[in-house]
Amino acid sequence: MTEDLKNIKSVLATDCGSTTTKAILIEKRDDEYRLIVRGEAPTTVEAPVEDVTRGALNAIREVEELSGRTLLDGEKIITPQEGDRGSDLFLSTSSAGGGLQMMVTGVVKSMTAESAERAALGAGAIVMDVLASNDGRLPHQRIERIRHLRPDMILLSGGIDGGTISHVVELAELIEAANPQPRLGIGYQLPVIYAGNKEAAQNIEKILQDKTSLDVVDNLRPVLERENLGPAREKIHDLFMEHVMAQAPGYNKLMSWTDVPIMPTPGAVGSIIQTIAAVEKIQVVGVDIGGATTDIFSVFQNKFNRTVSANLGMSYSVSNVLAEAGMDNVMRWVPFEMGEADLRDRIGNKMIRPTTVPQTLEELMIEQAIAREALRLAFIQHKSFAVGLKGVQQDRNISDTFDQTASGQTLVNMMTLDMLVGSGGVLSHAPRRQQAAFMLIDSFLPEGITQLAVDSIFMMPQLGVLSTVHKQAATEVFTNDCLIRLGTCIAPVGAGKSNKPCMKISIKVPGGESVEREVMPGDLFVIPAPHGEPIPIWVEPARGFDMGAGKGKKVETQVHGGVVGIVVDARGRRPFELPVDRAERVKKLREWNKIMDAYPE
Repeated sequence: MTEDLKNIKSVLATDCGSTTTKAILIEKRDDEYRLIVRGEAPTTVEAPVEDVTRGALNAIREVEELSGRTLLDGEKIITPQEGDRGSDLFLSTSSAGGGLQMMVTGVVKSMTAESAERAALGAGAIVMDVLASNDGRLPHQRIERIRHLRPDMILLSGGIDGGTISHVVELAELIEAANPQPRLGIGYQLPVIYAGNKEAAQNIEKILQDKTSLDVVDNLRPVLERENLGPAREKIHDLFMEHVMAQAPGYNKLMSWTDVPIMPTPGAVGSIIQTIAAVEKIQVVGVDIGGATTDIFSVFQNKFNRTVSANLGMSYSVSNVLAEAGMDNVMRWVPFEMGEADLRDRIGNKMIRPTTVPQTLEELMIEQAIAREALRLAFIQHKSFAVGLKGVQQDRNISDTFDQTASGQTLVNMMTLDMLVGSGGVLSHAPRRQQAAFMLIDSFLPEGITQLAVDSIFMMPQLGVLSTVHKQAATEVFTNDCLIRLGTCIAPVGAGKSNKPCMKISIKVPGGESVEREVMPGDLFVIPAPHGEPIPIWVEPARGFDMGAGKGKKVETQVHGGVVGIVVDARGRRPFELPVDRAERVKKLREWNKIMDAYPE
């Protein structure tokens, strides 16, 4: 570190993505940290340049031009700040070169293997495959899989401390037999992290230490009732820097410039989501939808989870979205008549020309229809992964029977969700913020009272790595500059008669309109309310409906406005259903789009 954190006046941070390198400059002004300017340039890890620092320097030079400040001395970053030259901290994240790709193993697929997957995903990795003693594959199939995938590293786990040894030893023997060659770099051994039964550590060392670069850390599942993912995640970060990044062109130079280790981009986004959840004491879901993958992050009951849907994206993987969702599910969001062959052709064109953007309103509507399905499917995957520890025996009483977080049950509870944050081109760059809000509502179906926001310019990665060294600066910039507050979604959950109100609502917007009305099932309306001081709200659900306090129980609280306002959505939950008839559905979609002011007339 260059100097005491309290005296940090400025921070320069880059994120080296697979196609674009982004740079941001943060300064302390009037005792508060704020984003000053942002620059970007193409990432340079491929021929003919093959040096990631070229793209980073180009992005920083754009920041220099836009801010009028000198940050570089030739090709050297000036740290610490000297007068109005340089910055006190330089940080970086990276997903260039495909990011961190891992395989994980465990004895039981739904227990230690799942814990290993959580550890790898939380560290920012893409998990290529999960091997387990009970995964139904023959030994030669597992060996062939390891050889074929060529991961950057392997996380080997299995058994509680003092438990089974033979099964985890068998997994180590499979890795030895496969003798996998790393994806990047020639002449060094594949990193393997052992985080299993400590009684088996000596056996594992005998098998793997000659053929791999083996590190032994604490068991990530020492007892059935507890996960200990920290040591494995820290070692993954260390090895990512030492082995994976060291092989990528120019990264040794970039690493020598940074004040803290470079983080994988998804790991950094996870860090800022966890920081915000802890600082504001809220439950959060964040999503980053890209061209090839969709990452979802969540913090429920202080437990962090991340999933990567590696086949769900908006350009390279767009045809996979159609294949997984099915034609009918994509078509149901298109608010005009069109043929299936036409839709299939348009999606195929996007896949073979991934950098194109919609040129007409129709193309934009189609892209946002596909995004709804990509987000919906990725969230289903996330809910099935973000669960209580499986295999744990529990003493249960009657109230536990209704608890979602029992062993093996999802931790995701939309009724207790406080904030939903969207990121990625289709959300952050939607021409109207109403479109981003509507996509989030339709895809995630928030329940009760939920704040909605989008990352304005993709700066969550840089703020994530900053949060590891300067939490105050990261949270202030995240709150003031990174997030565009869209508003709040209010959605009752339950069943009742279609001709009777599902709730009564009373909202008093400071300096704006006051609304007191009965809400009918199927209603959707927006109350304009800018972001600012909290807005008092009173909601009384009908007997069969819940707004968070229980069926029929009144809720009095405060909500936040935003650029969209307060969206009252009584279109139904569990299930949410669109009209089956195509003409009726198109009519309804157009009606809702008009209410939301989502598109031009």
